[in-house]
Amino acid sequence: MIFFVHGVPDTPALWRPLISALDLKPGDYTAPALPGFGCEVPRGFVRTKDGYAAWLVAQMEAVGTPVHLVGHDWGALLALRAASVRPDLVASWCVTNAVIDGQYQGHRAARAWATPILGELTMMGMRDTARLQAGLMSGGMPEDLAREEAPQVDLTMRQSILALYRSANGLRFRGPWVDDLRNLPQRGQLFWGENDPFVDLTVAERFARERAFPLHVETGAGHWACNERAQAFGDVLKGFWEN
Repeated sequence: MIFFVHGVPDTPALWRPLISALDLKPGDYTAPALPGFGCEVPRGFVRTKDGYAAWLVAQMEAVGTPVHLVGHDWGALLALRAASVRPDLVASWCVTNAVIDGQYQGHRAARAWATPILGELTMMGMRDTARLQAGLMSGGMPEDLAREEAPQVDLTMRQSILALYRSANGLRFRGPWVDDLRNLPQRGQLFWGENDPFVDLTVAERFARERAFPLHVETGAGHWACNERAQAFGDVLKGFWEN
């Protein structure tokens, strides 16, 4: 079973081109929405990095067999965390355009969202769908995806983003989230859009070098390379899973 985990500010729509490129049937994969991202927040759910990681582990447990994890952006961070604390649930993992890195200081939006008042003011600008769509596209999101995702960024998602980024100190990770990476299953892969404006390629290169995992760099692609270059990503995954 392939388990896709999307990021922020996305929904499972992110994965549609890749699912097509891999020619997957419904029983081959699962691509749930993170609570609050295009769906309701379950009663009692705590929208923190640890809350989302625990949710992911529970989703993986429900599958019943080890999964092939594929995560993008926050989905990549959650996939690495879940694989670190429950390697027994993971057949393999592949992350794209985000890794847990103790030296990374977060991109500008992440730091703003993590800051009280400034984060709320920033979110006010995301209420205008047309403006948000243009902003996503300027950050590298493919137009078709931006057109679909921008209307999904409602109050629930905006509040979820603020809570999540504040729990992670604007993507400045310390402690167990970094330390527990030593438990990662060895069957891992990185796929990176070369021109990511949010998480520089050097972050991926450092992670791959220090932890001895293979890195595929997709030339000319950006932060949403997994969608933008779905066929190329699919080819990388097929080769990775076959080895």
